[in-house]
Amino acid sequence: MITVHHLETSRSQRVLWLLEELGVPYEIKRYQRNPVTRLAPPELRAVHPLGKSPVITDGNLTIAESGAILEYLVECYGDQGQGDVAQLQPAAGIPEYRQCRFWMHFAEGSLMNWLVMKLVFLSIPKQSMPFFARPIARQLCEKVMAKLVDPNVSTAMKFMEEHLATHPWFAGERITVADFQMSFAVEAVLSRGGKGHFPHLQAYKARMEARTAYQRAIAKGGAVMSA
Repeated sequence: MITVHHLETSRSQRVLWLLEELGVPYEIKRYQRNPVTRLAPPELRAVHPLGKSPVITDGNLTIAESGAILEYLVECYGDQGQGDVAQLQPAAGIPEYRQCRFWMHFAEGSLMNWLVMKLVFLSIPKQSMPFFARPIARQLCEKVMAKLVDPNVSTAMKFMEEHLATHPWFAGERITVADFQMSFAVEAVLSRGGKGHFPHLQAYKARMEARTAYQRAIAKGGAVMSA
């Protein structure tokens, strides 16, 4: 039995979605964030030395990192998929395969780094500090976001928007493992990314949310993003 060590409002939600799509039995072990720091609890270190989520256990195997988890599940259980999830990994060498690999890496390699930086710089001025330091911290953080973080987030959003204008799913006409990897990134960028009109990103998000397996995953794991 697969166990998903599930941290609230985290990347592990996309693991639940994939398992629901494949119809693979699993159990959830839930973890709550520290209400002050919003960090994962120390109990996760007993599962994996990094102490982070997502992480799964499957028999004697412990697998961390969402991309590695998704690839493992598709390799080992992908043949259980039915209908449009019967071939989540495109055949090597075709254009869809290259697109799939690109978006698998883009999610964490290019996009989430900037979104995490934005979250950090937004939170710094809210931390405990002498009253006279707070305006200075806020001004510095605003400058970094305006000159570095926000332009990169905007570039990524425009890039995704243009791609989705001609592709219903990230790798092409069919849903693939890349869509599960990108699901958290799409939720995060639309929630935290910034201003702008992105109808194709919004339509993509609506397609995800319309899937019954996605809805079951949300019902079991909770909201993807914190309020």
